[in-house]
Parts: sequence; C-alpha cells; structure tokens
Amino acid sequence: MRDSGSFKVVRDPIWNNISLDPTAVRILDTAAFQRLRYIRQLGFAHLVYPGATHTRFNHALGVYHLATTALRFLRQRGGVPPEVWEGEDLIPFAALLHDIGHYAFSHALEELEPGQIPGDHEAASAHFFSSPELEEALETLGPGAAEKIYGLIRGTYRVPLAGLVRGSLDLDKMEYLKRDARFCGVPYGEVDVDRLLQGLVLLEDPEGGGWEIGVHEKAVASLESLLFSKYQMFRNVYWHHGVRAATALYKRIVEESLRWGLICPDELLGPTDEELLVEIGKRAAATDRPEVRRIAERWLPALRNRRLPKRVLELSGADAQALALPYWLGVGGERRRRAEDALARALGAEEGEVVVDYPAKGTMFDLHLLLKRRSGRVERLGPAGVPGVMDLPRVAEELYRSARVLRVFCFQGVQGGPAVLEALMEVVRTEGVGELPLDGGVRRNQKREERP
Repeated sequence: MRDSGSFKVVRDPIWNNISLDPTAVRILDTAAFQRLRYIRQLGFAHLVYPGATHTRFNHALGVYHLATTALRFLRQRGGVPPEVWEGEDLIPFAALLHDIGHYAFSHALEELEPGQIPGDHEAASAHFFSSPELEEALETLGPGAAEKIYGLIRGTYRVPLAGLVRGSLDLDKMEYLKRDARFCGVPYGEVDVDRLLQGLVLLEDPEGGGWEIGVHEKAVASLESLLFSKYQMFRNVYWHHGVRAATALYKRIVEESLRWGLICPDELLGPTDEELLVEIGKRAAATDRPEVRRIAERWLPALRNRRLPKRVLELSGADAQALALPYWLGVGGERRRRAEDALARALGAEEGEVVVDYPAKGTMFDLHLLLKRRSGRVERLGPAGVPGVMDLPRVAEELYRSARVLRVFCFQGVQGGPAVLEALMEVVRTEGVGELPLDGGVRRNQKREERP
C-alpha cells in the first residue's frame, strides 16, 4: 500500500491502482475490516483451484473501486434531477463494507438450517457496525451515516443509487466474477466490466416507481455475458464436486459443534477461517464423547490435509427432478438430517458420516432492472428477458438445472453404485415424499441471492 498524502493507493492485480479517500483509509484500519484479510473469498475452492486464496478484503477494495468509477460515469452523463443523487456520498463506503459480516469461509455457514447461525452475512454486519472503532471511522460522514450504509447493504435504505450496492446489476457481481476467475485460472469470468459501467444509466420507472439504476441497450451484450459467466462459474468452480465435498465436511463439523454445545451461534460472529477451526479443535479434543472427539481426531485433520469425503452418488439436476425427490432433501433441516443418518446406517457408516448435497441458486439469472432502448423508450427487463434484445433468461431454467448436481458424500469408506441410490430412495419412502418435488421446493424456498 503506497501512501499519497491523505489518500492511499493500493496496487491490485485486477484493477491496477485503487485510490482510497481518507474515510476509506480509516475504515480499512479498523480491526473489523482487517479481519477480512483472513476470510477466503471462495471458502474451500483453493483445495481444488490452488490460486483461489484471495480474500474478502481484496474483493471489498475492488467493489469500492467500481463504485467510485460508476458514480463518476453517471455524474458525467448527468441529465437527472438533483434529488436522484441522494446518498451518493455513502455508496462507495457501502460497497467497501458490503461483506463486513461474513462468517469464516464465507458463504458455507449460511447454508446451515435457520437458527443455527445468527443470520445471513448481511444481517451479521450489525455486529461489526456496532463496534466503536468502525463508528468512529464513519463519523465524518455525518449523523446517521452508519445506519444508512447498513440500510444500503440490507436493502432497507431505498434511494435511486442503491442498485449499485444491491440489485440485479450490482457492482459486487462484476467484481467477484472477474476476480474469482482470475485467481482460479479459468476463463469463464472475463466480463466486459468497462462496457457495463459505461452502460449504466439512471432511469425513471415508466410506471411511476421513481428513479433507479438501469442499463442502456448498447450494454446488453455485456450483461448477457455476465449472466453466462455466472452460470459457468457455478457449474465449474463454485459447485465443483471437490469444493462441495470440503464444504459439506466443514458444515458438518460446525453443525456437530453446535449440536454438542462446543460453540454457540453467537460465537460464529467474528472468528476468521483458521481461528474458528482451531477453537473447535481445542474444545473437541477436551471432551470424552467419541461423537465429539471425531471432530478433532478425524474430521478436522481430514479437512486440513484434503482427505475429503467421497462421492458415493451423483445425480444431474434433470435426473434428480425425474425421480421426484422431496423438497426437504434440498433445503436442509432436521428431516434431512434424519434421512442422512438413516442412509448412513443403511450403508454401514456411523450416523453423521453421510451428507446429501444439493446446492441451490435460484437467482442465478435474476433480472429486475430498467432498460433504456436505443429509441429512448424505457421498459422493465425481467426474468423473461426482451425478445430480440436479451434472450438468455429464456433458457434460464435449463441452464440452472444443468448446473445443479445432487451428490451424496460419505466420510467413511463406502462403495458407491446403484445400491446407494436404492438406499436413498428407501429412506425417502420411509420419511415421506412431501408436497413438492425437490427442484420446485428449493426454488420456492430460496433465499435472496448470496454471492459466492
């Protein structure tokens, strides 16, 4: 980091020089923000893609940079009433702080059953916003600035520029796709960010809904490229079987730690990646229960040494849907845990040693933004796209289904094959199928889109 008077300049491999204003520098110097240096952006993807050791710290700086760039382009374009710029001075800092609440290994713990964690990472941000150090860093922005920034992150402070922080075309997506692809060494995230930023416009909703961030028709091809890059990254990186195996093991370690009282949900707020694993290991090693000691003696060493759970069953999204598996296999909870333990017994493994994994991302092609046509007309770009202008969303269901894979992982030596599917179907029949098919249930119960 190179000092430049009251500003600082950070050299970044993606965006070159990132200039930080004095408020941003004060935010960076807080313990809450420095913690992000030790939270990996992609959780356990580095076990498959060794270069993927970049952090939430790097990513947050990049989103801040894109926010200042986008605001500059929008100001140069002009042509909007003064009131549209409400909250403009807070947007870069909301971009910088949007991931301040992340748990260890980023999104993995947000897949746990509701109640096992204090909330998603955006809700968890409140824990860090209440720190005196961060409050002091934000003081120069004026009274109520911290609350408004938190509202931008949560989506409760609704101003025209809020879509830069949270929305269908927020800057976070542009940043993480490009950074993740670079550090994983894959070509899927090469999005034309410059064209997208230059294509951003402030538009008035023709149906009287006020002003908001939209996109000009000239940049639609770049937006379509972003959506397809997102699909490719989920299919090849975020949901890679090795990444999901490590994530399944980590989630089970934390689940068992919560179940046996080694930790409480509030203790998940704050620890970095290694801090959480070390603390769980110390507490698990100090107990006499074999169900708990396996965390310290077998599961944690397996995670650290990349002895990951093995796939004993893998079904494509289409195959899973054809079997009409119940929705609760995809949404977690006590019912799925009972089924996993029953499946473990059927396969000759201990309870807790089998995990059914079927990740969901129903908002992969989520679109809800205004589009300015070349004719000057403004219309809403929604999930169906616009015929002849943007058609990718029309095939969203098929792409989503092709990206998803249902897997059964076993932490002990169990042979895969048809017997596993037979055992799973028998467990499903015993537990009951439920009212919804698995795919429909997951889509209806989906959370707001979470970033990888």
